[in-house]
Amino acid sequence: MTSQAIFRAVVKRGVPARRKPQTGIIQMVGAGMLAIALVVGQVAPSAARGAPESFADLADKVSPAVVNITTSTTIAAPANGNPVFPEGSPFSDLFPELRGPQGGNNQPQHSNALGSGYVISEDGYIVTNNHVIENADSIEIEFFSGAHLPAKLIGTDPKTDVALLKVESDKPLPFVSFGNSDESRVGDWVMAMGNPLGQGFSVSAGIVSARNRELSGTYDDYLQTDAAINRGNSGGPLFNMDGQVIGMNTAILSPNGGSIGIGFSMASNVVSKVVDQLQKFGETRRGWLGVKIQDVTQDMADAMSLASAEGAMVTDVPEGPAADAGMKAGDIITSFDGGEVKHTRDLVRRVADAPVGEAVRVTVLRDGKSQTLLVTLGRRETAEGEAVPVAVTKPQDSEQDLLGMTIAPLTSDIAQQMSLPKDTKGLIVKEVDDSSAAWEKGLRPGDLITEANQLPVTSLSDLTDRVKETKEAGRKSLLLLIRRDGEPRFVGLPVEQ
Repeated sequence: MTSQAIFRAVVKRGVPARRKPQTGIIQMVGAGMLAIALVVGQVAPSAARGAPESFADLADKVSPAVVNITTSTTIAAPANGNPVFPEGSPFSDLFPELRGPQGGNNQPQHSNALGSGYVISEDGYIVTNNHVIENADSIEIEFFSGAHLPAKLIGTDPKTDVALLKVESDKPLPFVSFGNSDESRVGDWVMAMGNPLGQGFSVSAGIVSARNRELSGTYDDYLQTDAAINRGNSGGPLFNMDGQVIGMNTAILSPNGGSIGIGFSMASNVVSKVVDQLQKFGETRRGWLGVKIQDVTQDMADAMSLASAEGAMVTDVPEGPAADAGMKAGDIITSFDGGEVKHTRDLVRRVADAPVGEAVRVTVLRDGKSQTLLVTLGRRETAEGEAVPVAVTKPQDSEQDLLGMTIAPLTSDIAQQMSLPKDTKGLIVKEVDDSSAAWEKGLRPGDLITEANQLPVTSLSDLTDRVKETKEAGRKSLLLLIRRDGEPRFVGLPVEQ
């Protein structure tokens, strides 16, 4: 993909920068998407503070623990100079860098990506985003002192976009500690550090603009900030005024690919739990309840004569821990392991944080009465790895013109051409009318539509249904989740064309 096309991207989950071989051109890296071993003490709530006169003392204090990360990846050249995509493929013109010169003897190329990270222990553990180091052949760490050390990968968690690295040093390394992100308030001052656009060890400051933001992940819990975050800041820390890491800079919302003051940092209370498991096991081990759930709406509460629209409604109980404990579809989970459950996000996170194999008390509302079940949790990673029966699906239309675009279901052939994971689902944009709102909003051929109005879309009928529902609800725009080079972005698209 050309740098010009890449710089038109609207939302970037992860903002590492890539330098093309021998050209020096900075590009985006396509991304696929923690109690730590250091025991972090409970942080006392901090009192309200006025605007600091300077961030210089804080920057001096934490800079030695912030690092620049450079990765090297070998990209295999196409044999005999032939394009990677089949001849005539509509995607071959979108990714010219993946085609070798005709008739030439191409050699493998090396691509360098730039990102950020931070040291969390004196013995050399370093945290960054998974997409910064994903598929890297080698990882090099540059310290504030100017020293360079190679790093090895300890483990990753794509679901939260967290990666844990380790360097070997003959002397203790400066490090920073995690703070309690739940105590960060909207309006608190924060400072971001990292390697924006390859500039290295850059500081920006702002405030916490919002909390508990979600992008597209199951465990998303982002702090929104107006501190400037750009490509290359991925994996860098977001500090509170005590020099504690309360977030990891991961994504930006932007119409032009640069900072407009809407950045997202994964909350430290999520990152620290993942880091702890990666240090102990080299992988995540999340609890699994074994139910399908949805939020309780006010209409549902009225129909069931509930006092409030709270809890997680169980819609299905397949074979698993919950079924073994006697849970049924229609139960409303109101408490998990002593913690109140007001909505599905509460339950998902509490279950994920609970130890595998632990017996927990789950309180459900059934037929208007409360009862408690004892459920022994399974492991989510194991459950997700089990084979799922193939469903019989109806034949799908090959393509459709909608909202100023020609859209088609994502087939396995197209997914392979675009180097997407085999389980990727969605709708592929084949063409975009350059006079349409879709073009003005930045949609381009090759974009993948995965959600509409925050619901998955895997068929053309899914998308047409979302458009119909939007119009019937009297709304003017449809919210699409687009993935380009594996990175998500939201686009509000008018439904009237």
